[in-house]
Amino acid sequence: MSSTPLPGIGVRYDLTTREQRRMSVVAHRDGSRTLSAYRTDDPDACALSVKLSPAEAATLVDALMPAHHSPNLLSTTELGLVAERVELSAASHWNGRLLGETRMRTETGVSIVAVLRRADAIPSPAPDFRLAGGDTLIVIGTREGVEAAAEILGRE
Repeated sequence: MSSTPLPGIGVRYDLTTREQRRMSVVAHRDGSRTLSAYRTDDPDACALSVKLSPAEAATLVDALMPAHHSPNLLSTTELGLVAERVELSAASHWNGRLLGETRMRTETGVSIVAVLRRADAIPSPAPDFRLAGGDTLIVIGTREGVEAAAEILGRE
């Protein structure tokens, strides 16, 4: 990767991928970013240019390299599994009920591997764990199972 100062604008970062595709990112002084990809048949012709707000750029960075990413973590998608966060609303049917009452594994085949509550993380919650509105449940299973779990947990 190379960088080029752009006086009065910011800095342009250029990257050529392993497949010889050219891309650039202009980091504007106001915090916005412009992401550009160039045509393979004419590397000087822009095929795509997208201007991102600072918040959109941060979201893209998180999607490309999540803060929780570690190369030592198992990539569940290679195994046909997905992990998702499912938030319980304050009006949830499950607010104040025990995790075991959801019958989540029996009904959907998914596992609830952790619960995030305020600033705490509760790993491997037991069936007698009491759920609360605002909890975020970390659910892992097949795509279909996770979608079914989100529907069950979304019940009010």
